[in-house]
Amino acid sequence: MKDSYKLIIIGGGAGGFAAAIKANELNVDTLIINSGLPLGGTCVNVGCVPSKYMIENAEYIFESKNPRFNSIKIKNVQFDFEDIVHSQLNIVDNMRNEKYEQVLRKLPHVDFIKGKASFISENEVDISGKKIKGEKFVIATGSKAKLIDVKGVESIDYMTHIEALHLKKLPSKLTIIGGGAVGVEFAQMFSHFGSKVTLITRGDRLIKGTEPEISEYLEKYLKEDGIDIIKNGKVSRFEKNKDETGRAFVENPDGESEIVFDKVLFAIGKNPNIESLNLDKVNVDISENHSIKVNKYLQTSNPSIYAVGDVIDVQKRMETTAGREGSLAVLNIIQGNHSFINYDEVPYAIFATPSVAGVGLRDEDVFQTNLNCSCLSLTLDKVPKALLIGDTRGYIKMVIDHDTKEILGMHLISKDAVDIIHEAVMIVKNKMTVSEVADTIHIFPTLSELIKLVAQSSIRDLSSVSCCI
Repeated sequence: MKDSYKLIIIGGGAGGFAAAIKANELNVDTLIINSGLPLGGTCVNVGCVPSKYMIENAEYIFESKNPRFNSIKIKNVQFDFEDIVHSQLNIVDNMRNEKYEQVLRKLPHVDFIKGKASFISENEVDISGKKIKGEKFVIATGSKAKLIDVKGVESIDYMTHIEALHLKKLPSKLTIIGGGAVGVEFAQMFSHFGSKVTLITRGDRLIKGTEPEISEYLEKYLKEDGIDIIKNGKVSRFEKNKDETGRAFVENPDGESEIVFDKVLFAIGKNPNIESLNLDKVNVDISENHSIKVNKYLQTSNPSIYAVGDVIDVQKRMETTAGREGSLAVLNIIQGNHSFINYDEVPYAIFATPSVAGVGLRDEDVFQTNLNCSCLSLTLDKVPKALLIGDTRGYIKMVIDHDTKEILGMHLISKDAVDIIHEAVMIVKNKMTVSEVADTIHIFPTLSELIKLVAQSSIRDLSSVSCCI
């Protein structure tokens, strides 16, 4: 490690690592600094990788106990929860090593140091007492889970998604606070494993970023799985019982209810990791929600400092957006480019069963503009493949410009929606019209036909056509 670098990247998660790879491709003398979570950040260590492995295991167990086909009977389904967690941790270790630690060794222009960085001046940072100079900086320090500040919280056994992925024993009764993606995914995962789950959300619906109809379908399916859902709920206090269980007192429009749990999981969002950076010393502006303000080119109020990932004030937060932001930030800060992301073309996904995904504008978004909006919708029982596989749970909504017939957004809940959505991404990105999608030939039978069929519903009665039209 040297005393001075052209570029210093603070953070070794998806955004920081993508920035380092791009800087190496440009032959830029770079230092990457990481603290907290190991290399790879949230995604590989405590996010997408471990959670989706656990979700897949839980879903397999649940489907084995509840086969979709009446002629199949599976008895005595058994599993070892601790062994599943152990296997998950091994997968995380292997992927972190292969995709981050080994990749880092192949970046000749990038040095790495483990430590917490803080700005001393506009061109110097301190890392555990060592001062290092830099010409340009990219902040990619990520975020951490929010904790709830409620009376009695210190007395009960609470956890975030991080601790939940390391449990050795399956909770008998689990209460989850938060109706976003993490809350929904973990609620169904633990329910499928066999926990009795209660999900509390302060809002009037789950996944507030999707269409209300899709949220209603999701709520219905979660309840069918045995999950209790309390909407418009606010935890007023916690108490610990003598048998080491806990109680949550929840207020909602119907009154106060009391919930007993073994564990409680907070899934109420995240806070950006900015406390130790000393951003006031480098004139970097902070938003009301304590994230870093950037322009569309990812530049902060300090022209020499860019920021990416969970630490910035952008609504759509995924490891893939962070990665793309990291690459673009380096191109912009080093080469003077003006590259940016059109977040309307970025999809979102919730890995529930059935899964939820969407891209582009919602009905209510278009309503707030000067555009005239049309919508088409279709339930999955109109899709032949859904009938064949015995799972007709699902719904799609297509948001359309009434005048031009351009498809502005698509939102769906169905089996494999998180994979199907990429066709919708290309449709929105390339500004395709309803007729163009309706005329596109699809493979039969596939679940992705639901996109073709909802488009065709604008020109014909689907009950009067054959399978392969």
